[in-house]
Amino acid sequence: MDENASWVMEKKVERTMENLEKNNMDAFYVADEKGLLQKIGELINKGDTVSVGGSMTLFETGVIDLLRSGKYNFLDRYAQGLSTDAIKEIYRKSFSADAYFTSSNALTENGELYNVDGTGNRVASMIYGPDKVIVVVGINKIVKDVDEAIERNKRMAAPANAKRLNRKTPCASLGYCTNCNSPDRICNDYVLIKRQGIKGRIKVIIVNKDFGY
Repeated sequence: MDENASWVMEKKVERTMENLEKNNMDAFYVADEKGLLQKIGELINKGDTVSVGGSMTLFETGVIDLLRSGKYNFLDRYAQGLSTDAIKEIYRKSFSADAYFTSSNALTENGELYNVDGTGNRVASMIYGPDKVIVVVGINKIVKDVDEAIERNKRMAAPANAKRLNRKTPCASLGYCTNCNSPDRICNDYVLIKRQGIKGRIKVIIVNKDFGY
């Protein structure tokens, strides 16, 4: 990316961060994975109980490895050998976590978080429960407005995740949403967070790289 294209992206990030702050959400910007992990270390304390929502971004950036380092009490939904009931229990315990980590399907320049869930556990914890919600997003997730956020989910996040999860849905074959009624549909709960009632509870960290879907 040349300096002019970089300047355009910088202005977009600035607008987004300013609007997140207006919407009572803390906004941070980091250049890369190293900066991200350093920032997380500033936002949570050793021994904190932490949990995560389903997210490729958290794996790609090394956040999952950090949470598994032993410094934190990690409610690890990805641990091997967990039964369905054990995973359900982790989802429930996540409401009492000190910090909940996730990404977002889209982040608008108006400072809004748009997410679509299959079971709703991720968006539920974002809305209520954990003392802190730390949202990690690559610059590829920033869109102009809610309309673009909806389109981004239909054209990227939904089909990519359905493919990753081996779901038998039209989007996993076609590469775009058909608003299906498939039993394997992963788009069930649509949540737009326009503002946070508790100032600073949601903290959005924008990473200057592309991550996730």
